[in-house]
Amino acid sequence: MSKYNIWFFSSLTVALIVALPILTVFSSFFLETSNYFSVLKNTFLYDYIFNSFTILFFVLIITFFLGVTAAYFVSFYEFPLSNFFSWALILAFAVPSYIFAFSIIAFFENYGTAFSILTYLFGENNYNPYIPKLDGIFGSVLSISFSLFPYVYVLTRSSFFYQSNNYIEVGQNLGLSEKETLFKIILPSARPAIIAGLALVAMETLSDFGTVAFFNVSTLTTGIYNSWLSFDDLNSANQISFILLVFILVLFSIEIYSRKEAKYHQPGRGFKPIQKIKLNTKRSLLATAFCSIVFFISFIFPVSQMIYWTFKFPKYFQDIDLLNINLNTLYLVILASLILVFVSLVINYGNRISKSKILNYLTNFSISGYAIPGIILAVAFITFFSTLSEVVSNNLNFKLTKDLFIGSIFGLILAYFIRFFSLSFNGIKSSYEKINNSIDESAYLLGYTKVKTFSTIHIPHLKNNIILIIVLISLEIIKELPITMILRPFNFETFATQAYVFASQDLLEAAALPSLFLIGWATIFILFASRYILSNKN
Repeated sequence: MSKYNIWFFSSLTVALIVALPILTVFSSFFLETSNYFSVLKNTFLYDYIFNSFTILFFVLIITFFLGVTAAYFVSFYEFPLSNFFSWALILAFAVPSYIFAFSIIAFFENYGTAFSILTYLFGENNYNPYIPKLDGIFGSVLSISFSLFPYVYVLTRSSFFYQSNNYIEVGQNLGLSEKETLFKIILPSARPAIIAGLALVAMETLSDFGTVAFFNVSTLTTGIYNSWLSFDDLNSANQISFILLVFILVLFSIEIYSRKEAKYHQPGRGFKPIQKIKLNTKRSLLATAFCSIVFFISFIFPVSQMIYWTFKFPKYFQDIDLLNINLNTLYLVILASLILVFVSLVINYGNRISKSKILNYLTNFSISGYAIPGIILAVAFITFFSTLSEVVSNNLNFKLTKDLFIGSIFGLILAYFIRFFSLSFNGIKSSYEKINNSIDESAYLLGYTKVKTFSTIHIPHLKNNIILIIVLISLEIIKELPITMILRPFNFETFATQAYVFASQDLLEAAALPSLFLIGWATIFILFASRYILSNKN
């Protein structure tokens, strides 16, 4: 087998693995529908779609306002704590939306934290009628918005930085006010980055399962889960998955198109760093207050609520095997990260030395796995391997047990691979593109083999980016809920699944401790990565 065939076969294998859930879901569209789906289509399906897009509409509005406004303040103005907020606002990523939902319910429920605070401040009374109940669609919108706005914030801030001071000077030369410069020059030039951020928010919103399930809102994701779990109807689950996947792939295409137009390369000689404007007292208070409120609601509030419940109800410490859950989480993180990074390095290097357009097409298709919501991937995973097991056992006289893929660590890692290969591959690719091809040619002239060039020249150059990718993958796996919950082995818990199981049993106090550990681990990873993500040099 030639070297080209090896790289082609490797890329083709990865593309086929990623294609499994997509092909499974799309092929289900042509299968005969069950009685349950026929009933569902005439009753609740439109409610699923309506609720999903109602939540999406309001989440996009809120995340746009929070992300763009915060990015504008910290990028162009100097005010108290502006440097702190520039990286602190990204900590909202550490709080999954379903944990934010736990915090909202715990705080605003009858006799919850808000009731305790009012009682402590003003004495005994029935305050429940005066405490707002933030549940249902409204609670889902708030939880998802404050968890996802950093997508818009990070991309918009990066775009603002590379606009440089030149755009501001253009506005001044045209006699535009600050407000006119913002709306006529700064925001239009940042449009690709903003749209890319909003597209990612939209994909995550439509993919959300934990938050809407906790608030008991019927959406497409809860419909998929209920079809499979409550009615044991995988076919109906795949039919609903098809509808959701079409919407997700459209948004994924928009995100890719917007990212192509966005400019994130190093600025040229004409680049002038932004000279931040020092705000007067009144305006600096406004900027500080806005960023403080966003930081408090998105991070301090849920963390404080989890700490409060943890120490108020220490009896739940004995119900949670923290050591085992930490080891389970660490095991998944290390295994999945190493496999994803290794395969991404191999595929990227194969594309580099082969320079084949076919390989590029295959790898571009492989990154589409990120567009597949976890709930769809898990259900499609079960459908495919259940069908494969049955076909192989009946026709080839060979018993292929589906337990090898479903309810096993192997299957869980495979599902993570499909879901997060895009993150790993694109991260390695972006760094690989900075290595000039002339370096490889010089190494070959010095007698280096391709393998030696890869190990002694490429790997050292990619080292920092590999560490960053491992951190980002680890962050995603720690927070991942539907894939882990559905495909994990029996009695195998992570912080995400343990918190959700307790919360679904109305044991919010018990959910606080695993939620707090999840946020703690995620915060460590984010702080480690934030210097790179928000660096003015990247």
